[in-house]
Amino acid sequence: MKQILKVLWTIFKVLFVVVGVLFAVYFWNLDQKLMGWVYIQVNRIHDRKNVDIKF
Repeated sequence: MKQILKVLWTIFKVLFVVVGVLFAVYFWNLDQKLMGWVYIQVNRIHDRKNVDIKF
């Protein structure tokens, strides 16, 4: 019984941390900020490439 409660408490702590991290990502809109940064980096990489056809 004690071991089952210990496992349940560990699961509860892990879920609590996961929900906290997800709330922080949602609250500060961190996923969109990260994707904006990635978009800028990808554009820098592609802008450095030489192209054969120019419009």
